Amino acid sequence: MFRVRAGFRPKLVYYILNSILYSSWLLGIFPFIYEPRQRKLHRSKWLILYGFVLSSGLLFLMLKHESEREGNGPKLDVFERNFVLQQISLLLGVVGVLAICAMYLRTFWRSRNLEWIYNELMHLELRYFCSDAVECQTFDAYVIQKGILIVGGVASTMVVHFGVPNQRLPLSNLIVVALIKLGTFLLAIHFHLGVAFIYRFVWSINRELLGLANYLRAHPSGGSSRVNLLLKLYGQLVDIYGRLTECYDYQTALMIVIFLAANIIVSFYMIVYSVSLSQMSFFMMLIMFPLALVNNFLDFWLSIAVCDLVERTGRQTSMILKLFNDIEDMDKALEMSISEFALFCSHRRFKFLHCGLFYVNREMGFQMLVTSFLYLLFLVQFDFMNL
Repeated sequence: MFRVRAGFRPKLVYYILNSILYSSWLLGIFPFIYEPRQRKLHRSKWLILYGFVLSSGLLFLMLKHESEREGNGPKLDVFERNFVLQQISLLLGVVGVLAICAMYLRTFWRSRNLEWIYNELMHLELRYFCSDAVECQTFDAYVIQKGILIVGGVASTMVVHFGVPNQRLPLSNLIVVALIKLGTFLLAIHFHLGVAFIYRFVWSINRELLGLANYLRAHPSGGSSRVNLLLKLYGQLVDIYGRLTECYDYQTALMIVIFLAANIIVSFYMIVYSVSLSQMSFFMMLIMFPLALVNNFLDFWLSIAVCDLVERTGRQTSMILKLFNDIEDMDKALEMSISEFALFCSHRRFKFLHCGLFYVNREMGFQMLVTSFLYLLFLVQFDFMNL
C-alpha cells in the first residue's frame, strides 16, 4: 500500500507507516482488507468482530487487575497524604476507560465511511499524486515524529509503572495497559495520518500552480485543462477532509481532553511528591515525570500543528492564485478557470470543526494549554492546605 523510495528518510517513513498499519491490524482497530488486484480496501465484519472482542478483553483484564490491586495491594503514599489526588486519579481513570470505549465504538460504527475515505485517498495517490514524483519533507518529518512519540508514549507508561515508589505491577498487567495505550494512540494517528496525506496532496497542487504561474509569465497562451483538473482534485480533497473530520470528531476531542487531563494530573503528582512527601528522587524528577509530560505535550501539539498546517496550506492556495492576476494577455478560458478556482477556495476552506464546537488550529491549541495551566493553579489553590 505504501511505496518505498530511495534515501534513509523516505525508507524510515515507509517502515513507520507499515508498522502502524500492521500494528493496527494486530490490535483489531483497522477492520479493512487490502485487495492488491483492485487496489482497494474492503470492510471486513470478521475483523470488526475480532477487534471488538480483543479490545473488550483487554479492557476487562485491565479493570480486573486494577480492582484486585485496589483490594489487596497497599495504597500509594501519595494517596495517603493527599485524598484529593486519589479522587482525581480515580475520576480520570473512569473517564479514560469510558473515552477509550467510545473511541473504539465510534470507529467501528463509522468503518463504512472510513472505507470510502481511505479508498479515495489511495485512488488520488495512485492516479494523480505518485509518491515517486516529489518528496514532501514536511510530511516525512511529521510521520517520523509521530512514530517516535508513539514509542515514547508506550515507554513512558512502563517507566511510570516501574518508577513509582511502593508500586510493583505484575508483568501481565503492564503488557495489557501498554497494549491499550498503544491501540488508543494508533486510533488517533489514523486521523492525523489522513490529514497529513491531504496536506501533501494540497502541497503538490500549490507547487504545480506556482510552477504554472511562472510558466505563464513567459507563455501567456497556456491552456486551462490542467487548472480545471487541479480544481477538481482540490474539490475532492475538501470533500474528503470534511468526511474524515466528521468520522473522527468525537475521537479527536476525547484524545485532546485525555492529553490535557493527563498533563494536569502528572504535574500535580510532581507537586505532591516534591512538596508534601519530599520523595522526589533524581529518577522521578528528571526522567519519569518529565518524560510523560513532554511526550503528552508534544503529541498534543503535533496533532494541533498538522491540522493547522492543512489550514494554512489551503490559504496559500488562494495567495498563489492571486499571482495569475499579474499575467497579461492570458487566455480567456484559462482566466475563467483561475477565477472559478479562486472563488471555490474562498467559499470552501480547510477548517477542522470538531463536534460543531471548536476549530483545531494553533490559536485553539495555545488557548487549551493556557486553560490547562490555569486548572493546575486552581487545583493547587483548592488543595493548598494539604500540600
